Amino acid sequence: MRKINFKKIVLALLLVLSVSVVSAQSFPQGSTRGNTEMSRNVTQPAVPNVSIQITQPQTGREVAFSVRVLLALTILTIAPSLLLLVTCFLRFSIVLDFIKRALSLQQVPPTAVLNGIALFMTLFVMWPTFSTMYEKSFKPLNEGQIGIEEAYREAEAPIRLFMYTQMAEDPTYIGTFMNMAKLEKPNTLADVPTHILVPAYILHELTAAFKIGVLLYIPFIIIDMVVASILMSMGMMMLPPVQISMPFKLILFVLVDGWGLLTNQLFLSVIH
Repeated sequence: MRKINFKKIVLALLLVLSVSVVSAQSFPQGSTRGNTEMSRNVTQPAVPNVSIQITQPQTGREVAFSVRVLLALTILTIAPSLLLLVTCFLRFSIVLDFIKRALSLQQVPPTAVLNGIALFMTLFVMWPTFSTMYEKSFKPLNEGQIGIEEAYREAEAPIRLFMYTQMAEDPTYIGTFMNMAKLEKPNTLADVPTHILVPAYILHELTAAFKIGVLLYIPFIIIDMVVASILMSMGMMMLPPVQISMPFKLILFVLVDGWGLLTNQLFLSVIH
């Protein structure tokens, strides 16, 4: 009992001392007292009301306008993909991915870096075409000199000319799609519809990119075969040949200035 009473007395003394210390503390001299009341000069922010109404169309013009808006939103959604497919970005990106696989590289350089390189190379090659589109289409439309339909035709012409120029030496795919659409053989670019020209150009770019990729693979495959033969003759069958051949392929690629040669040949394959 005495021990319990002694503990209670010590706890009571500590509680009294802590209360006295807290009560003795105060704000330092010169400090500013806080105020929790909001100033009456502050006005409430004005938030606009947003309402969406869904009504039945009364005339055919309203239905046509709704369909036009839907088509416009769809085109805006797929516009980046369309621009990449009708330019030389497709060829550049595929070839760069081929060289990465030929060198047996897995993570370096990353795919995002390769796509960025292909994008800026595409801007460099397509800059004259984009400048023509801006001068003849967007700028007059912005100044109110032409309408939207004429602006579309003026913007379409440089892209069509670029695609047709790439396929001028081998118009096989144009003839293929013209036959599939049961159209007559075209004599000039004006006789080829855009919905025929675009898929023909895409297939042509895929074919050209794969041809370049095969040519890039040949020297590196030879290195892989030589390294594999040496390892087999030494009885080191459990060692992956790619692990040994990759440094030799990198050395060869650096010594011949691979990036410079690849970039130069890609430009020459597009710019005639």
